[in-house]
Order: sequence, then C-alpha cells, then structure tokens
Amino acid sequence: MIDKELLDILACPACKKDVKLEGEKIVCTNPKCGLRYPIRDGIPIMLIDEAEKP
Repeated sequence: MIDKELLDILACPACKKDVKLEGEKIVCTNPKCGLRYPIRDGIPIMLIDEAEKP
C-alpha cells in the first residue's frame, strides 16, 4: 500500500490541504474539497482530472 512517509508529504493538488488514506483512495481532508484520488499499482494518481468528487 502507500508508505506513511509518502502520505505525510502528499497534499491535495486542488486545495493544498492534507490527505488521508481510505481504502484504495487518497482523500482530501478539507471538507469543502473532499476530492478522492485513485491508487493504481501502488502509485497515487494525484491529478485533479482523475479525482472523484465527494
């Protein structure tokens, strides 16, 4: 899965807030944003165009 150190340095590209791991998605912790980014083959895809809206 995603290494804790990597997760600590990642930020939401849309709003620049922290993210957290939820299952197979990386989720923005900002309640106004809340975008969900996919993880493919162990690599977080941190592209706004690839994110799911809450």
